[in-house]
Amino acid sequence: MQEPQETQISSHLDEVVAAVSITPRKKIQNKLPQAALFQHPQEKLQLCEEKAKSYARCYHYKQAIQELVRCVALTRICYGDSHWKLAEAHINLAQGYLQMKGLSLQAKQHIEKAQEILTNSIDPPYNDNTDVFKCSVELFHTMGRALINLQKFKEASENLAKAERLSKELLECGSIGKEEWLEIQVQLELSLAHLYQGQKKSKEALPHYQEALEYIESSKGKKSLECVPVLREVARTEQALGIHDSCINHLLQAHFIILEKRPSPEEVADSAHLVAQAAVTSGRSEHHDVAEQYFQECMANLKEAGDMGRSKFLSIQDEFCHFLKNTGQEARALSMLKESLEAKVGAFGDFSPEVAKTYWLLGRADLAEGNHNRAHKKLKKCLQIQTLLYGPQDKRTLATQKTVDILSKAPEVAGKSRQAQEAKTTSCPTAPQHPLPGKASISTAD
Repeated sequence: MQEPQETQISSHLDEVVAAVSITPRKKIQNKLPQAALFQHPQEKLQLCEEKAKSYARCYHYKQAIQELVRCVALTRICYGDSHWKLAEAHINLAQGYLQMKGLSLQAKQHIEKAQEILTNSIDPPYNDNTDVFKCSVELFHTMGRALINLQKFKEASENLAKAERLSKELLECGSIGKEEWLEIQVQLELSLAHLYQGQKKSKEALPHYQEALEYIESSKGKKSLECVPVLREVARTEQALGIHDSCINHLLQAHFIILEKRPSPEEVADSAHLVAQAAVTSGRSEHHDVAEQYFQECMANLKEAGDMGRSKFLSIQDEFCHFLKNTGQEARALSMLKESLEAKVGAFGDFSPEVAKTYWLLGRADLAEGNHNRAHKKLKKCLQIQTLLYGPQDKRTLATQKTVDILSKAPEVAGKSRQAQEAKTTSCPTAPQHPLPGKASISTAD
């Protein structure tokens, strides 16, 4: 879907102004050492480039974008308006908008500006323009990615083809080495895969993911961490195509790579969870053992993570209970759900969606067993929480209310309710009431 242009362009302009505006002298002196105020623009440019990379690595995307905007301004000061390095700075900023903020229109605008600069940068003899041509590969590739996000697939395909053709020519004439070419090919193959995925063509996307994986394995090795995200993309596409065995195998391959790299318990848990989900999604009984094994591995690692992984552990445990119930292990699933109730109250609070859902599941299980009284108690607790959370008119509250009303009329529940009322009346006899002067008497029938 195309992005709302006015809002995003306004936001884009605000960021540009914030990044390049001149800060009052006192504020600058508070933030920077005196020497930094008199740095050469070239040194400032290098510092901004390093800061942009550092912020991006730490997921501080707003600050990273501001540094990339400063890079554009400083590059113009250092090299002028027609140098290929200014085009490169615009391309870097476009990539920042794409990767960090998903702003495709802004990215496209900066790529068009870079294209205009590069057109004026190429002078004969053309064999001296290697940097310009390498920059052009990035330009066409980034434009292709932006157009994919804007769902302009034909234009995107044309730009990716130009990037691929130009990179091959640079390799053939020795302007880039095999390793650099392989890195370019990995990114191009992934972008081609995304091009087809954007058009819901998983069958056409799969070979490109596989090609990207082969390039990474040949340049970095089969146990490189760079293989992991691509293995997962391959698996996701295979799952969409119903190729479940291969999907699970690729996720297992990614999992074993992660295990060899001294991961945190959370990283192991996330990886194991993906394997378990894939095994469940296949719907085949021969994958049930795999699902259980990796659910257990996931939960064990989340326990090891302590308080940080507690809420996630309870969520995965619910998912595992659902799997057990669907594979005919209802008693085991119910036992785990009952044990989890106290932990959920501690983690999420008494009046939380997680606690309400657990009461609902336990109540439905009692109802399925024909124990109407226990089902009524649990569903009534669920109803109280849902009413507080969502209000009495929410569809979830109304559905539970309907079940509680039906159960209230069941002989087992109605009889027990009458007995409780009679016992209460017997133990607390009411004294005769005399109407006070000027007050109406209240009927017990009300």
